[in-house]
Amino acid sequence: MPVGAPLVASFGDPAGIGPELLLKAWIARHDEGLAPFAVVGSLSHMERLAAAPGAAPHGAHVEMRAIGTLDEAADVFGDALPVIDLGPLDQPLGRPTREGARMALAALDHAASLAVSGKASAIVTAPIAKAELQAVGFDHPGQTEFVAAACGVKAEDAVMMLAGPSLRVVPMTVHTALSAVPALLTQDLIAGRIRIAARALQRDFGIAHPRIAVAGLNPHAGEQGRMGDEEIRVIAPALEILRTEGLAVVGPLAGDTMFHAEARERYDLAVCMYHDQALIPLKALDFDRGVNVTLGLPVIRTSPDHGTAFPLAGTGRASANPTIAAIRMAAECAQRRAA
Repeated sequence: MPVGAPLVASFGDPAGIGPELLLKAWIARHDEGLAPFAVVGSLSHMERLAAAPGAAPHGAHVEMRAIGTLDEAADVFGDALPVIDLGPLDQPLGRPTREGARMALAALDHAASLAVSGKASAIVTAPIAKAELQAVGFDHPGQTEFVAAACGVKAEDAVMMLAGPSLRVVPMTVHTALSAVPALLTQDLIAGRIRIAARALQRDFGIAHPRIAVAGLNPHAGEQGRMGDEEIRVIAPALEILRTEGLAVVGPLAGDTMFHAEARERYDLAVCMYHDQALIPLKALDFDRGVNVTLGLPVIRTSPDHGTAFPLAGTGRASANPTIAAIRMAAECAQRRAA
């Protein structure tokens, strides 16, 4: 799938499964029809990982080649995994270290700069360990906010969407206590994030007139105020503003009836009020194919929807499906945006 400039992938925490899954994705490049991508990280660590038992499925040989610039990736990709080498690393698998965290941060920073400069058509970020990164100076809640800052975009304008073959969801609030959610929900937050999501669905996903279903916060969407009034005070007025702007939004809907097969046919995106309301149905339907997509940025950024999984590192048991899905989605979005 030609997308112009190659994709770039930061290899995540080297003690985790991210580098291994990028190796597996490259091995599957022909079968999966993946666009060319280069990995930013430690070539020595990747080579040692490729030689470990179980890292390469069915004993597949992984050829790697250091490249000086991303322009070389497309020519190399068919025969070898292109790696932008940031230096040697002696990192045990499954046991995160400060040295590994520094390498993960350097890889993320370099990959983001390639995307922001336009040298990469998109960035795919492998999983990191936030606690380890914070110990070496990482001062963002996560990679989403880091990439947003690299783009000069305010963190609140970087919207997280989880997307799989069966469902796309956007949570209004993410990593926050459930007790704090009602106070965080405002008309401006809901309307602003839905606008960003609608524009992204048009530009990056090719949906000319996106249909958006919005969940309520409370059981039965508040049942006309008997189980909470956030739907009446906050959510419904925000949706009315969006309708006057021409957006096809419905809701607030009862969260327990939004995700069965017939209901999903009626919308392109489900907007939810808190983390689990969005991620439970997404992971139930598309557990190993879910992709984290950051909307509202001038660059395309995707990530597999899982963590570092330190206990699985080097065992060969981690599935590359989410990483392959993230690479494919990044390429598809880049192609649509370029067109």
